[in-house]
Amino acid sequence: MADKITVTSPLLPNIDDFYALLKQVWDSKWITNNGSFHKQLEQELAAYLKVPYVSLFTNGTLPLITALQALHISGEVITTPYSFVATTHALWWNGIKPVFVDIDPATGNIDPNRIEEAITSKTSAIMPVHVYGKPCNTKRIQEIADKYSLRVIYDAAHAFGVEVNGKSILNAGDLSTLSFHATKVYNTIEGGAMIMHDEQTKKRIDYLKNFGFANETTVVGPGINSKVDEVRAAYGLLNLRQVDAAIEARHQVAITYREALRSVKGITFFDDMPGVKHNYSYFPIFVNAEEYGLTRDELYFKMKEQNVLGRRYFYPLISTFSTYRGLESSRPANLPNAHKMADSVICLPMHHSLLKEDIERVVECIYQ
Repeated sequence: MADKITVTSPLLPNIDDFYALLKQVWDSKWITNNGSFHKQLEQELAAYLKVPYVSLFTNGTLPLITALQALHISGEVITTPYSFVATTHALWWNGIKPVFVDIDPATGNIDPNRIEEAITSKTSAIMPVHVYGKPCNTKRIQEIADKYSLRVIYDAAHAFGVEVNGKSILNAGDLSTLSFHATKVYNTIEGGAMIMHDEQTKKRIDYLKNFGFANETTVVGPGINSKVDEVRAAYGLLNLRQVDAAIEARHQVAITYREALRSVKGITFFDDMPGVKHNYSYFPIFVNAEEYGLTRDELYFKMKEQNVLGRRYFYPLISTFSTYRGLESSRPANLPNAHKMADSVICLPMHHSLLKEDIERVVECIYQ
């Protein structure tokens, strides 16, 4: 295995360190297929995230698709309409019918109190999302799953490093999946991962992400190709050295936004949850048009005109897209909280290189 590496920059991967790793990859002539940096990154991520096993993927969608395959999920899966489309697309690609239930307006996460009424004889699993990295009520969801013998797969795309009372939320459920896309607090440029609880499951997942090959001549199942190359694994190792500093920098941005916006009538946002170690992946605000004086979209386009690029995230709801709007569970009357949040949200610029003057310019756009 390649020598362990260090990074000197507190926030950004040092380019000289990255060049050094690229040279190691070049000299080794091993650029993909479970190389040394790939193995090292899986081990270091498992230690950092406080989880037993990590399997790397080439993006955040493929582990969702593969998790459903690995657990032989079929029929119907209960999920949330308030997420990125990859959550529900993963179900569709597996021939599974998504069943949407409403969200808890206090968190944006799936409302456990709405899950039981959606369970039918065809339900095989629950797929919640830790929205904006805010942890779901994993205890209540697991109680429901145990009562009805259902599997639980968490879409934890936003939840890198998030803990509740010192324990990783990635250990909840049967499997959890992560996204390491460039927009995330931790990234491998493009990438993702799956978290599992035992060695046998990791071995099966590792087979499935490599066409199902168990060895040179044995294929144990209909797998796909979702391996991570050595270049992105090296980049991920460098980013792992600076992720704590990045999260703390984002924390300071969140504090500044809250102090500046708390007195603005008609603008609300989430505060930190007690006992939770957040990663500050996003900073959503919610616009009450009657109190604020502008609609969400009016504010969004006003910001855009001033080159402040917020994002209406998540809007529109997944349940309104053409593929899913015909489902009974997609009826707006079933999802009032989700529609309200989707119609009022703007995620403000949030990254660990934001300067004070950048934040002031964002806030000035919101002030009237």
